[in-house]
Amino acid sequence: MVLAGRENECRQSLVLMTASNYHTRLNSTAITIVCYLVLVPVLGVLLNRKVSSAASWATASGGLGIVMIAAGVAGTRIGGAGTYGVAGAVMNTGLWNIWYGVTTFLALALVGLFFTRPYRRLQLNTIAELFQQRYGSSRCGWLTSLCVQTEYLVINVIEPLLIGIIVSNVLGIELLAGIAIGSVVIILATSLSGLRGTSFTNVIHCTVIIFGLAAVAIIGAQQMGGWSEVVRQATASLEASQRNADQWWSLAGLGVFPIIAMFFSATIHTPAASVYVNFSSSARSESILIPAFLIAGVLAACMSVLSALIGIEALGKYGVDSGIAGYNSVTRIAMDTGPFIGGIATAAVLAALISSGGPILLAGSTMLVNDWIPGSGRFSHVKKLRAYRITSVIYGVVAGLIACYFGYVVGAASVLQWLLLGFAMVVPPAIAIANIFYLRGTTEKAVFWGIALGYGLGLITWVLDKQLWHFEHDVTAYVTTLVPLVAIPGISFITHLVQAGTSAKLHKSSIISWILTCLLAFGAWQMNHYFGLMSSLVCALVVSMLPLVLFPTVWLYRYAQHAVNERAQSFYQRMQMPR
Repeated sequence: MVLAGRENECRQSLVLMTASNYHTRLNSTAITIVCYLVLVPVLGVLLNRKVSSAASWATASGGLGIVMIAAGVAGTRIGGAGTYGVAGAVMNTGLWNIWYGVTTFLALALVGLFFTRPYRRLQLNTIAELFQQRYGSSRCGWLTSLCVQTEYLVINVIEPLLIGIIVSNVLGIELLAGIAIGSVVIILATSLSGLRGTSFTNVIHCTVIIFGLAAVAIIGAQQMGGWSEVVRQATASLEASQRNADQWWSLAGLGVFPIIAMFFSATIHTPAASVYVNFSSSARSESILIPAFLIAGVLAACMSVLSALIGIEALGKYGVDSGIAGYNSVTRIAMDTGPFIGGIATAAVLAALISSGGPILLAGSTMLVNDWIPGSGRFSHVKKLRAYRITSVIYGVVAGLIACYFGYVVGAASVLQWLLLGFAMVVPPAIAIANIFYLRGTTEKAVFWGIALGYGLGLITWVLDKQLWHFEHDVTAYVTTLVPLVAIPGISFITHLVQAGTSAKLHKSSIISWILTCLLAFGAWQMNHYFGLMSSLVCALVVSMLPLVLFPTVWLYRYAQHAVNERAQSFYQRMQMPR
């Protein structure tokens, strides 16, 4: 009896000690959250003194260096979906979600190599201005702005929602109050400091994200007994829940089609994302743009991979059916490693959310003012700056209200899927921009109808998939990619063909594009006739990817030819010899 009584006393004291340690860790995490949320708006107020015009707010007056651009772009790209979403998606559907990190690097490399320099030379504030300069028409710009705003609305809703979930869980307050805090922080940090301020704070955010997530991944694996033990425990959790472990660990766990859909939506859309236009125009020198975007791609990819590793550790430590997903997996592992790491991990997730929410809110507000307010082009710098700030506040408040609806009604379990949907809606204007830059003879009618068909059919496909089809792969991304790939060159060819009898010249590129379109349609029909729908999609993919390969190749050839001609001309001038 005495031994039993002592044993009960020991158990009670152990429970009290565990609860005391938990509350200590929780208090440390809460202090970290409060300090971080206060620091960001304070920096915005301090940097407000340097924002005196619309140009300094939207493009930092073209004075950003390579570090600021790299950190700004990386922070903009990663966001809550790249951390919260990837960790939760890995736990739920498998390791194949790590491909998001690969597509992130490819996306920023694509923009950096082929689009940033033209954007800077044109001195664009929004991507819609490109169509106005190219065709002198506003309808393509308005439609492109609609596509991009679809993505930005998704992001502007996700970020305060996830901040609200973090704050409400750690501080023990209502979700509504947490979302309100997140919205206020993002609005203040953006409306006051502009692009320069968000880029400066993103240097801090990216540093915290990289070191915070790396610390959680490394220390968490060590406490579990090493990486081999992490793999063993994760496999055991999958087997205990009667899931296919081999499929979960495979990099093509759900098949190749979800990976292709992720590439379509997460990579190809990036040239039309207006925030990268702002960063391109903000560069101090054209020569720093390509290395800045490549560095940003590496940083953003590392953040997603680290989040995936934490998702694997959470699966092994807490099990499949524990309900731990996204933020909870990161924070719970961190708090188990100690109060210091727990605070860093929470700050890392907050940093990811704020670093994305600020620049996206800035770009979205810039587009609303320049593309949607009549007569905004005649505004003075002071009046336009005031319009930017007022619009960012209204936009942020509306997004916060929608986030409250999602938090209480829809939920935040599939933030990565919502983000990929937003990405997919921007693919049609991205393909149109590639055609404008690298395919001669692209007409305004082809651009407009290609974007309209891609966006409209993509939305219809998404609704039908959610209500009727329930495919495992993202069919919306296939529609928004393949439709404009076919429609834009096809309509351009028809336009030139109709005008060829009068005064227009029939471009060779239009003929080639039309041939590719015919091959795409014929190949898809043949494959569908003999092998079914999936094989027809493969055929369509192979043929439709040809222009994406040809555009960079033609551009590199023309760039090299231009460089050689310039060097030869300079040589003949120095030698004072006629050519």
